[in-house]
Amino acid sequence: MADSFKFELVSPEQLLVSEEVSEVIVPGSEGEMTVMAHHAPVMTSIKPGVVTVKTAAGATNRYVVFGGFADILPEGCTLLAESAVSVADIDREDLAQRIQNVREDIADAKDEATRSRANEQLAHLTTLESAL
Repeated sequence: MADSFKFELVSPEQLLVSEEVSEVIVPGSEGEMTVMAHHAPVMTSIKPGVVTVKTAAGATNRYVVFGGFADILPEGCTLLAESAVSVADIDREDLAQRIQNVREDIADAKDEATRSRANEQLAHLTTLESAL
């Protein structure tokens, strides 16, 4: 069994995870990386994607994050996400409707700034959708 380490996933709204884990897969800005106990110190920005957490007990949990930073030390990892949600908490029907609404917003956009914000929101929603 692999050594465990302390992992915390924090968003502005809540502390989603604070427990001993055996590994965490993080969507770093330079690519996905697997964090394990005794990892070399690294600080990296996080791109929108899925964080996969394997607990010390062997369970696997997935979370969708939208940007942020990960502070990785030999004794632990803290991921500060701009926004995060457990994949288990995502309502598929609501998500499909939100994606459709944003696509309509893009089509109806009157200026480039509005279109750009809507495209960014669509990218976040499709990241959520791909995690399901």
